[in-house]
Amino acid sequence: MLSLLRIIKFALQDMFRNFSLSFMTVLILVLMLLSVNTFVIVNVITSQAVQTVKDQIDVSVYFAPDAPDAKIEEVKTFIDSFPEVTEIVYQDRAQVLAQFKEQHKDNAEIMASIDELGNNPLGPTMIIKTREPQDYEKVIMALTIPEYENIIEAKTFGDTQKAIDRIHVITTQVERFTMVISVLFAIIAFLIIFNTIRVAIYTQRIEISIKKLVGATNWFVRGPYLVESFIFSIFSLVFGLILTRLSLYIVDPYITIIFQKPNILTDYYTTNLLYLILVQFFVVLFLTLISSLFAMRRHLKV
Repeated sequence: MLSLLRIIKFALQDMFRNFSLSFMTVLILVLMLLSVNTFVIVNVITSQAVQTVKDQIDVSVYFAPDAPDAKIEEVKTFIDSFPEVTEIVYQDRAQVLAQFKEQHKDNAEIMASIDELGNNPLGPTMIIKTREPQDYEKVIMALTIPEYENIIEAKTFGDTQKAIDRIHVITTQVERFTMVISVLFAIIAFLIIFNTIRVAIYTQRIEISIKKLVGATNWFVRGPYLVESFIFSIFSLVFGLILTRLSLYIVDPYITIIFQKPNILTDYYTTNLLYLILVQFFVVLFLTLISSLFAMRRHLKV
């Protein structure tokens, strides 16, 4: 225990002796963590954007006004048997007419035409949702058969697969950019930690020689530099998480406006906080330990 306390004491002394290098090391590690968190945020926003587009896709099947209820029920049962179908919403003629009037209540000409007809010219509608956008084409093809051509007037499907593909292209480019930035900061952090340890070893070479002469083991000499790596990891993780949380409080309101769903990013980080902390801590600790051990192996020849 006494040796451990001495190792921690020497590590803190080294950090304060080379305070500027220690500060730069933590700063670069924080920037690397921020770029990693940006990568995570982009993935969350991409997933939400794709899901939002998928939720807005459906197939609308318009039946003829005189379509028999038995035939419509047969179509509904047939479509419901597809494993790809997740939801079927049926609107009868009265509901369709009420919805049509609500949508065009400000258009006097359309409303006057409906009143002039005296009866409901609209047929029932069936709205179908599937698991994936590509499943809609299968549903449409299934309904394009002679048995149903007399009762189905039209089938509409807004193909938003191009929009989804475009979202993936844009976010892939952003992810690649953030990944390059993360790797760049990791390389810079490696070099800075390497030089921090090397400078510390050089400035303390006489002190290290004395320690070895009085019987200090190699691990006792190396210990303070490993503790420094651990401290760098802790400080960078704490500051990185604080800045990330502040960024989420700033960005989340704008994301809420876009997707009409509150606290998307904050909720994601709250739910996965432990996982994110552990992954980022071990990544930073691995980076700092590797660079420290490499520097010691190269320059701790006393």
